[in-house]
Amino acid sequence: MAKHQNTSLQGKVIAVTGGGRGIGLAIAEALIARGARVSIGDIDLDLARREAIRIGAHAERLDVRDRDSFAAFLADTEASLGTLDGLINNAGIMPMGYFLDESPALADAQIDINFRGVIHGMQLALPGLLARRSGHIVNISSLAGRFAIPGSAIYTGTKHAVVGMTEAVAAEYRDTGVHFTCIMPSKVLTELASGTDNAGRGIPAVTPQQVAEAVVGALLKPRLMVAVPDYLQIAHSAYTLIPAWLQERGRRLLGDDRILSQLDHTAHAGYEQRINRLASTGKAAKKEKSA
Repeated sequence: MAKHQNTSLQGKVIAVTGGGRGIGLAIAEALIARGARVSIGDIDLDLARREAIRIGAHAERLDVRDRDSFAAFLADTEASLGTLDGLINNAGIMPMGYFLDESPALADAQIDINFRGVIHGMQLALPGLLARRSGHIVNISSLAGRFAIPGSAIYTGTKHAVVGMTEAVAAEYRDTGVHFTCIMPSKVLTELASGTDNAGRGIPAVTPQQVAEAVVGALLKPRLMVAVPDYLQIAHSAYTLIPAWLQERGRRLLGDDRILSQLDHTAHAGYEQRINRLASTGKAAKKEKSA
């Protein structure tokens, strides 16, 4: 194990949002394997604590929709582990189905978690990193942030937003010593992708561990935009150069709307129930704040 450690991450304090499961947990494990001191934040604190004990991380409750919760998470991380060196904005949800069938609460939850949560994290972590003229913020987006996906319109919109914001903020602070990376995976084999065996046919599938290794690679050798798998780097770069009529023809041939007709809703039901509960709690919290 020791021969795989890279001293450039040794002792670095890195916070990971949505770290209790899936991609976030894989990232935390990969960072710890390379000597980093990791804090995982998750809305499910019991889950986060169990996993933190197992992998040797610190855990705190975090609801990325709530700026105060995010500020407390980062403050607790620094109080427990030391000055923050990096933030991995990973938390996200992905409902699937027709645009008009999506409830307002679920639409709000995606915007609040997938995009507003990233804004909160960047705005809260960046001042300290700028003051020290070092550090790295990694935002987990998706190749949906470059290629629009019928059947996940609002999710796609939030991921486009994360790609654009990461690029703009990186340009604003390019001479500060702080690095920024946007990770864009294809289909990741987690609970989020359950029920997409047929709907996602033809889309390259990657494991959470492959995404985690891309994050580690970007921390060790900074890159702004990183596709996972890496061979899709050229595809996302070249896509905008293809004429619109040819894009449309190619997408039809590939069946880019299969999510709408071939999603296995039975297999996806557990995930749908969880994110609908999450959306309901977010709606209730907003009402309480406005009261």
